[in-house]
Amino acid sequence: MKKWFDEEYEFAITVKGYLRGDKTEGYCRNGEEIGDEYHSTYGCPVNKQNQGICPKLMMIVYPIMEAIRSGGSLKNIGGQDDFEKDIVCPDGCVVFHLSAKPLGNANFYTGNIVHET
Repeated sequence: MKKWFDEEYEFAITVKGYLRGDKTEGYCRNGEEIGDEYHSTYGCPVNKQNQGICPKLMMIVYPIMEAIRSGGSLKNIGGQDDFEKDIVCPDGCVVFHLSAKPLGNANFYTGNIVHET
């Protein structure tokens, strides 16, 4: 892999809580525990142990990340502010908090990064 582009945003996803129960065993297939954190710029978010986020959650998170990259506000889809939103996993088990931090880099499409060949 040869990452050549400095992304526009950094994303953090933190396990905030559970909808039912108080433990991960027999509840969350990925073993998510309150306080677990995942980080990413463009690729799939990973934690400090280099384990990836739940693939079912990624189906929900990726379009939200793209909305931010496209200049959208998460307030328009129920977020706490432009760059923060709580998300419930598709299984209805775990509550995650997504936050985005602008890095000040050019947008991939509008910043003259992609060149026609």
